[in-house]
Amino acid sequence: MPKMTGGQAIVQSLIAHNVDTLFGLPGVQNDWFFNALHDAGDRVRVIHTRHEQGAAYMALGYAQSTGRPGVYSVVPGPGVLNTLAALSTAYATNDKVLCLTGQIASTTIGRGFGLLHEIPDQLGALRGLTKWAQRINSPAEAPRVMAEAFRQLDSGRPRPVAVETPPDVLAAQAEVALTPPAADLFAPPVDPDAIAQAAKLLAQAKQPLIFVGSGAINAADAVRELAELLQAPVVSNRSGHGILSSRHPLSLRMPMAHALWDKADVVLAVGSRMQWALQMWGHDADLKVIRIDIDPTEHPRIVTPALAITARSEDALPALVEAVSRQVGRRPSRSEEMETLKAEVEGRYAFLEPQMSFLEAIRAELPDDGFFVEEMTQVGYISRFALPVYEPRAFVTCGYQGTLGWGFATALGVKVAHPDKAVLSVNGDGGFLFTVQELATAVQHKINTVTLVFNDNAYGNVRRMQKLNYDNRIIASDLQNPDFVKLAEAFGAQGLRAHTPDELRAAIRRGFESDAPTLIEIPVGEMPSPWPVVYLPRLRGAR
Repeated sequence: MPKMTGGQAIVQSLIAHNVDTLFGLPGVQNDWFFNALHDAGDRVRVIHTRHEQGAAYMALGYAQSTGRPGVYSVVPGPGVLNTLAALSTAYATNDKVLCLTGQIASTTIGRGFGLLHEIPDQLGALRGLTKWAQRINSPAEAPRVMAEAFRQLDSGRPRPVAVETPPDVLAAQAEVALTPPAADLFAPPVDPDAIAQAAKLLAQAKQPLIFVGSGAINAADAVRELAELLQAPVVSNRSGHGILSSRHPLSLRMPMAHALWDKADVVLAVGSRMQWALQMWGHDADLKVIRIDIDPTEHPRIVTPALAITARSEDALPALVEAVSRQVGRRPSRSEEMETLKAEVEGRYAFLEPQMSFLEAIRAELPDDGFFVEEMTQVGYISRFALPVYEPRAFVTCGYQGTLGWGFATALGVKVAHPDKAVLSVNGDGGFLFTVQELATAVQHKINTVTLVFNDNAYGNVRRMQKLNYDNRIIASDLQNPDFVKLAEAFGAQGLRAHTPDELRAAIRRGFESDAPTLIEIPVGEMPSPWPVVYLPRLRGAR
């Protein structure tokens, strides 16, 4: 067995699990880990950031846009605490993020000496926001712990994991047996009887609907085949966008689905919590819900389904397509009906200007396979139901976590993972400044994203609510901003400004053609509220 340090054992484990990129910041407790990264040469690319939160968000963007693990490394205590917003977002969006953090010396953990970066029960804090977390206690056990971390990432429901290692363990040398990637990844077997029952329910349905979330991403072809067999509309909300291309007539967003909800008789949820529809729009005894989800705890969370299938969508859906095809013949196309519905519902939110026109400009310039990274800002909110998306993973979202300030740094991670594809992020002036320092990272590492900053000099959504809902009690929501164009140029990025949708199209085009990161400021005023389109009335059950 080779003799190596704990840091080297971890790096060799990363390489064995095909990790080629790591985001992070070095510091005294992880010096020996970064020494090992240095000695590994170009086998692992290190993107060093200007803040720990930036490293974690970039790992999240890498993971969400690829489906592969995104890895970051930071010092313990305040370092790892600075990344918890990204970890909680990865938990919400079911993404494979691996946090590697240091610790204080192993002989002092839990003794309360007040050492540098010491916090009470760091591992407990990490376990509260991850699927699995563990400590490496010796160089010899590093490969085993790392192999288990990757097994957890790739088994069952994808969610973040964490590994902490004390500095003395990173520095210590020992004989180490490297552990190969796990072969026993967990994937529940598909129950053929349940598939047969689901096929029967769907074949008999008069008004079926299919809801897709991130758990259906690896079954896009089967989703399309099933939808066409049944002529069932496919509904997505954020994480499911692009599983069925927006160009497909059966592809719907939530406002359109609301118009069909009261008449739906069988709803198939594939890798989707369906939280919004079931809790907000209501349910009753006439609605039969079939769930396909790898996580059995999701099945009864809101309502007990008529049928629950615990399996990966890519395993269950092809079997379901085959079973349904034996029971249904060629059904009349609903394309004209769906296109009429879309046009009618889209007309209801045409008042959302200038947001809609800006989104149309973005979509016109963003290639079909380009990535759009949303944010907690007015154009971002509208994008969730109004931006056409043509491929799975192309709409990068913070999901239900609603993580203000996540978007810019996350987009950098997306671009690192996809250097040859266009990546665009939308930001408000408030959220963008959460991670503005990562402009330096983008310039240094040549991460050429296009970043839009819609500047209303306010936390606009908060200010509007204060004005409309709380008798104009405006407090702590007005902002003093820099000149964003000059700011970008000061970092060495390209800074542009656009005032109209046409100007924005030209600026985005320049950004995608540039060999440097591009920031585009769009000065705007107060925008109309999207929430009347989002918060739709209850249709079923008690009102």
